[in-house]
Amino acid sequence: MKLIVIGLGQCGSRIADEFARLNNRAIVNRRIEIIPGTFAVNTDAADLSGLRFIGSDYQHRIVMGGRKTAGHGVGKINEMGAEIAKSDGDKVIDAIRSVKNLFEADGFLLIASTGGGTGSGSVAIIAKMVKERYNDMPVYSMMILPFDHEFQTEERTIYNTATCLKSVNQVSDAVFLIDNQRYVKKDFSLANNMARINQQIVEPFYNVLCAGEEKKAKFVGAKTLDAGDIMATIKGWTVIGWGRSEMPLFRMPWDHPSNFLKKSREMSKGIYAMDEAMGELSLACDAKDAAKALYLLTAPVKEMNMNLVKELGDYMRDLCPNATIRSGDYPREKGSLDVTVLLSELKDVEKVRFYFNRSTQYMPEVKKRQEEAVSSLKSIEDAAKDVPSLL
Repeated sequence: MKLIVIGLGQCGSRIADEFARLNNRAIVNRRIEIIPGTFAVNTDAADLSGLRFIGSDYQHRIVMGGRKTAGHGVGKINEMGAEIAKSDGDKVIDAIRSVKNLFEADGFLLIASTGGGTGSGSVAIIAKMVKERYNDMPVYSMMILPFDHEFQTEERTIYNTATCLKSVNQVSDAVFLIDNQRYVKKDFSLANNMARINQQIVEPFYNVLCAGEEKKAKFVGAKTLDAGDIMATIKGWTVIGWGRSEMPLFRMPWDHPSNFLKKSREMSKGIYAMDEAMGELSLACDAKDAAKALYLLTAPVKEMNMNLVKELGDYMRDLCPNATIRSGDYPREKGSLDVTVLLSELKDVEKVRFYFNRSTQYMPEVKKRQEEAVSSLKSIEDAAKDVPSLL
């Protein structure tokens, strides 16, 4: 599957940069292109300068709202981000037109943080513009939810997240939910944490996007997972997870294919990888709420067999009893067995519901504070009314 990736705001642009890195890796290691075009869009010019893999020309690093923000961002006011996107969004559409072989792409992926200003405000507007222009291609959004400390200390983050999620869900074919807090390592420095989190967010997409674009016959799976399977699966609220079991690079003399101990190890490694994928989902959810699910097994061709595929399928059915399940295999990796899981069309997402409920509580509190602030200013003005002015 090939995607045009558009990062919005600081967070979205940095994750889009990781997708550009992933595409370079696919081209070098597998001779496959999975991301024909990658763009970073921001109201802050300085943030765009820190990217490494996205082209440095003005068509790939796009500054919006220069007249209103002077290139310094919108200060977490997502209404301003939306307003700028409405007036400057045509820059993004013009940039998309420059993609070579644009119509070979299968869809668009827009990425933004829900708690910020530029990304949170602009993502729904840009998604709507792209969908109106390219109405035969699906538009997916990847929404990065804030860290715990952000919504506990910055109430504006809660409001931005709620309004962003509601808006983007109305215009996107599917919304990937990514919970930043799931990837935090407390003993890492801030910079290392952010870089590592962005890499972990992107990594699960690697095999899923490559599997359907494979050209070499020996790497084409017996049951190929292509763009059609993915597009038929992802809809509405969606989460993704990825797990890995290490495999020996060389088979020992006693590891004969018919050895019962070897068969047992194969099964346990497959189940372990799927357990890890479910445990590392991008957002905590109940798998029973998924109406659609997909899993991809990636392993050396000699390590994949019907028993392993059946075992994983039965396990997936137990985890997602209410879902339509699609699956595929990809005989690519060496020294590891990987399982990628997608759960989609989730009927209930507790964290999304939390932001919606908390936002409705937040609005009256803000209104009350504004009224108190106006009242305080008025009392100061009343106290100063008899004082002469020098102006």
